Formats: sequence, C-alpha cells, structure tokens
Amino acid sequence: IVAEIEKKITEAFEVFDRESNNTVDVREIGFIVRSLGCFPNEAEVQELLEQVNMEVEEPGGFIPLEQFLPVMTKVLLERRFWPIPEDVILHAFEALDENKCGYITKEDLVKHLTEE
Repeated sequence: IVAEIEKKITEAFEVFDRESNNTVDVREIGFIVRSLGCFPNEAEVQELLEQVNMEVEEPGGFIPLEQFLPVMTKVLLERRFWPIPEDVILHAFEALDENKCGYITKEDLVKHLTEE
C-alpha cells in the first residue's frame, strides 16, 4: 500500500514539476496536497512545509521530491487532512444555485468566481 501511495504522490508532484528536475515551486505544494484529496488550510500547508524541513524564505524556493515524498506519504497514511464533507459542498452549491434548478451555468459560475 505504501508503494501505491508513493506512486500517487509522485504522479501528482510531476504534474507541477515544470522543468522535470524533481522539484516544484514551494507555492505549488498546496495544490499538490489538495490534488491528492487532502484539504488543509493555509496554516496547515505551512506546517507541512516545515515538516518537509525546507527553510524557504522567499516565494521562489523549490522543494525536491525526495524531501516531500516521505512527509506526504505519512500524511496520507495517517489521513491527516480530511476531505471537505459532502454536506458542506452541497450547501455551497445551493448558495450558488439561486434559481434552485439543481445546476449552475458556466456563466453564473464565472460571475461568482470573478466578481463575488
């Protein structure tokens, strides 16, 4: 099971490894973690970065896969960051579905994401 988790993490990491050198910009870590089904807040992402043992003092820092992999593997094995509960997502959707028709249009979604 650990090998499967490590493979999943590596694949998610590689999506953000723009230069194919086994590193990602520190600013991408939250996206990687969330793409793995975990939903930490920004403070928790910062704690995770501290666990990776990287002293990134500027936003342009990079994190190598070999330092991220063991920390993220442990996070997934411990199920540290739970997904957002379904009822919370449904409530958020219902707030956007002003006409109560069971769907929102692309235009309405764009409007909510850019204007509100």
